[in-house]
This record gives sequence, structure tokens and C-alpha cells, in this order.
Amino acid sequence: MDDPTVLLNELAQGLRPTARGVDWFEGLDEDEQAAVLRLLCHFCVQARASGEDALEGIRRSGLRPTHTPAVLILAGRIDVQMGKIAALRPPHERVKAFRLLIHVLGSADARRRERFCADGCGHEWHQLGRGHP
Repeated sequence: MDDPTVLLNELAQGLRPTARGVDWFEGLDEDEQAAVLRLLCHFCVQARASGEDALEGIRRSGLRPTHTPAVLILAGRIDVQMGKIAALRPPHERVKAFRLLIHVLGSADARRRERFCADGCGHEWHQLGRGHP
């Protein structure tokens, strides 16, 4: 799993199991984990993640609504809150943040794909399941 951009999109699209992504994420050092969380936030913003995506992400991730990342993502503007989630320091909170953001991205990207890319598109990340890099 050399390219985090491809891996994160594969995880969000359900092309790789979340558990495998979590194992990969846990193997990164703290700086690498922080960079991955920032990248995920960027992808979520690009996909125009909404409050509905946040709720769906919490549901899909298996997080309890009382877990810090779940509380944060619902506490204000989602783009601002995702930045706070990416900045979480304790390792166990970073893993929860990773799980949540993967699923928020998956929900937001699926919605945008249905609305804007149903007839085809040039987004490389939408070609992953078709065997394209």
C-alpha cells in the first residue's frame, strides 16, 4: 500500500476492508498518521461532506455517538470540525478519527458520484474498481 491517496479512496469505496486500512494506519508513525488524517479531511471537503454524511459515517464506522470524533463532527460546521478531528493526539482517538473520516468520505463520495458522475466522469478515484490505477 504505497500510495495513500489510492488506498484511502479504495477504503472509502469499500474496495478494501476497513480493518486492513486500520492496520495500515496503526503502523504509521504519529506524523504520518497526522498527514493521513489531514488528507482525509481534504478529500471529505472536496466531496462536500454534509451533516448527513457525518451521521452516516458514525453509523458505518461503528463508533459510539459519545466517542470524541463523533461528538466533534456534529458540533459545528463540518469542515471546521474535521480539522479538529485530524488534530486529535491520543493514538486511540486518531484510530477512531481514521475510521470515521474514511466512512464520511465514502458516504459523501457515493452521494456525489450518484448525482454528478452517474453517466461517467474523469475522476481517477472513481475508476479504481475497474482495474485502473
